[in-house]
Formats: sequence, structure tokens, C-alpha cells
Amino acid sequence: MAEDRVNSSKAPEPVGAYPHARKVGNLLFLSGVGPRERGSKKIPGVELDENGKIVSYDIETQCKCVFQNIKYILEDAGSSWDNIVDVQVFLTNMKDDFETYNRVYAEWFKDNQPCRTTIEINCLPTPIAIELKVIATI
Repeated sequence: MAEDRVNSSKAPEPVGAYPHARKVGNLLFLSGVGPRERGSKKIPGVELDENGKIVSYDIETQCKCVFQNIKYILEDAGSSWDNIVDVQVFLTNMKDDFETYNRVYAEWFKDNQPCRTTIEINCLPTPIAIELKVIATI
């Protein structure tokens, strides 16, 4: 059912064979969203060496970019930031990044406070430090 698939014209292109989101009834399930920029492989807040390995990164910049990308997908799907009901957060460095991520998260989710799970993982498919999986209503 292609009509239930959502691909945003503003969010970065998926890195695999999946849509940005799928609509099921009045629910919207977003695929994992990272901080990349649309139309490029550029990752704001990330410095890579010549081999594509992370030299340094700014988790605050990545958080803000991820949240903005999610907002783009939600809006293109006919939903909104305030309709988010569940968030799964994947961090690659809980010890160093949680405090900053949690502060930025609190700023963006000041009014809407969905359920949240934060998980540390050892890597993500691209050289990013954070990815979110979101469920929202439409």
C-alpha cells in the first residue's frame, strides 16, 4: 500500500529501502531519523577524517538537527510535533552525551511530553551519535 508511505521533501533521504514514515489508522510510525542534511551526506556537528571515521562531534548540534528532521517528516505527513506520543532514542555514547541530549530534549519537548526510552548502542549505520524512532498521531 504505497499510499500509506510518507517521504518528506525536506528531511534527509533514507539510507536504505524504507520510507520516512508509514500511516496506519490515525498513527504515524517514523523510521529512524538522524541529523543528516537533505541532498548531501553532510552531518552537522560531525568532523570526519579522510577515511570517514569520526574525529569529533557536537551532540547538541546533532540533537537539534534530528529534532528538526523529525518535525519536517511530521509536518509533511499531516501531523505535528505536539502529536508525538512515543520516542525511542539511540545514543552511541550515553556517558558523555546524555546530559546535553536530555537538556536539548527538554527544550524541544517542553509542552508535549511523550513517553521516552533512551538506549545506548555501539554504532549507527552512518557516523552519527544519535537517532530517534518516533510514533505520533495524525
